[in-house]
Amino acid sequence: MPSIQGKRIAILATDGFEQSELEVPLKHLRAEGAEVHVIAPKAGEITGWEGKDWGRPITVDAALSGVSAGDYDALVLPGGQINPDLLRVEPEAIAFITAFWDAGKVIGAICHAPWLLVEAGIVRGREVTSYASIQTDVKNAGGIWSDAEVVTDKGLVTSRKPEDLPAFCAKLVEEIAEGTHQRAAA
Repeated sequence: MPSIQGKRIAILATDGFEQSELEVPLKHLRAEGAEVHVIAPKAGEITGWEGKDWGRPITVDAALSGVSAGDYDALVLPGGQINPDLLRVEPEAIAFITAFWDAGKVIGAICHAPWLLVEAGIVRGREVTSYASIQTDVKNAGGIWSDAEVVTDKGLVTSRKPEDLPAFCAKLVEEIAEGTHQRAAA
């Protein structure tokens, strides 16, 4: 059984994250023994989106300006429509994501979060999935898109929607336990 005991994992999000896509991986990864921090552009709290309205707030463990990819073993990017759309115009957020990728660290992205991978230039030549409505964006950025509950390509773990969270979380644990990945330029 793969172990992530003692691993440090960042979850990057802002207001409008899909409630379950942050909370479920947060609880799952902590239950597996990882130290997990919610990182956001600003300190304080961020508020999720659940169903057709605002959800519950989550306490931010650290502001993005106070952390680096070197502080963590892996990165999780929850979806929702609002959250990744706000983050993809934040140069500091894109630089944070890119630093994980360049270091060969595991990145998990679910739902609309692959928009962030597109913005960071990560999907070109990679096998990925996403929420169905952004598949054209992923394909236009050079991603090899498929409709599957979880797709993994050299430490890049992607899933489509909240119903895929069990498979997403299990694959994240497996990939994080495996460690860093060698990635040739796509």
